[in-house]
Amino acid sequence: MDNKMYQVSTLQALVLGYSKPVINVGELLLEGDTGLGTFEEVNGEMIVMDGHCYRADRDGNVTEVASETGVPFAAVARLYGGQQFFLEDMPDITSIRTELTRKIEERFGLNSMHIVRIDGLFGKIDARSEAPYRSPRITLKEILSQTQNAFLFENIRGSLVGVYFPDYMDGINMPGWHLHFLSEDRSKGGHVFDASIREGAAKVDKIDSMLIKLPGEPSFDTYSLKQELQDEIKSVE
Repeated sequence: MDNKMYQVSTLQALVLGYSKPVINVGELLLEGDTGLGTFEEVNGEMIVMDGHCYRADRDGNVTEVASETGVPFAAVARLYGGQQFFLEDMPDITSIRTELTRKIEERFGLNSMHIVRIDGLFGKIDARSEAPYRSPRITLKEILSQTQNAFLFENIRGSLVGVYFPDYMDGINMPGWHLHFLSEDRSKGGHVFDASIREGAAKVDKIDSMLIKLPGEPSFDTYSLKQELQDEIKSVE
């Protein structure tokens, strides 16, 4: 089955401070039902699940956002569950990522993009989100140093939603697995630093094409996206 990754702007542009809206949430949801990103002025963490778009605020509290909300960066696709498996007793985020990578490698997928959702019981979710920062051309690292807040959820049911990009797409998005969390009651969530899974059911789909919606404003072309930003991207991840 053909499946497309739809991405708004590039991670490199966001890291350099381009956080103006490119499209809105309503337009994003026409392109995919599962994924992640952020909002205008880096106003919280985005979780897209079941065709709905949620915002985790600076305290990890989640609300569904209006369709006209601006989106500077996101990646979404349609989740069909082409590959399904169970996960048990995964002690940390490294073990989760390693197992997900092993599963896609079984199907010769390391050079492809993937979308994932894991529903289950989590021993812990170590996460973060941030408040908006309305100053142009401030790098994402600087913004997060001032507005980011970390929080811990324990013994909680919910879902990890994420994307996988291969190493050669570094700069377009984050290489490897990038995961956000949404609680089962849709009240808590954020960008995931660490997690443990007691038991979970995973659905993964391989993506075979991509469409990138670049910003249309002339100011976008003034950003130096040729810079080597691997260390900067890793620091904000």
